[in-house]
Amino acid sequence: MPEHYFIKTEISGRYVIQKPSGEDPFHLIVGFHGYGQLAEDELALLKGMTGNSAWLCCAVEALHPFYKQKGMVGANWMTSRNRELMIQENISYVTAVITELEKRYSLSGTLVYHGFSMGAAMAARSALLGNHEPTAVMFLGGNIPPEHEKLGKMKKAHIARGNADRLYTQNEFERDKKRLNESGVPFEHCCFPGGHEADEQYLESAGVFLEQLLG
Repeated sequence: MPEHYFIKTEISGRYVIQKPSGEDPFHLIVGFHGYGQLAEDELALLKGMTGNSAWLCCAVEALHPFYKQKGMVGANWMTSRNRELMIQENISYVTAVITELEKRYSLSGTLVYHGFSMGAAMAARSALLGNHEPTAVMFLGGNIPPEHEKLGKMKKAHIARGNADRLYTQNEFERDKKRLNESGVPFEHCCFPGGHEADEQYLESAGVFLEQLLG
């Protein structure tokens, strides 16, 4: 029988930021894109939510790029192969990004994780397993990983779904709301027209939620 082993090696991750126009200290929102997207896709979404306010927007790009149709490049967070190891490596990656941002910028201590589609699981895991505890977590079109029973470290949550979304079903949406409620996590939910993407109604709801976090 063949033997298999794992060995650690260095790999470079990429993240994209957008500084606000105001003065520091900045509030930090860290976003995770969906399957086959890139950091720029998530950054555009974060900017649509925060406007040009006091939020430092950071979009983290998945470590595993691949070619899509017509030679376009996208990235993937992980597959079921070596799942637990990939989760650990992704969490270490996110921790390193935020630690670097803390050194580079004056931050207020307000930290929000945002995840779209496949990135929703990354937002949840970063909040629950990472070294930087969040002020809140936001989910758009993606489920909270089922293996996590206690969600209290999320503090607060915003969860959203397009009414015609076939990838993140109504049943999954209701299940995740129930899980947040059972864990005692205060949350707001948003249902909006459309499918597996954000629209203006979502951006408005998300923006109001972020404003409320700042009191």
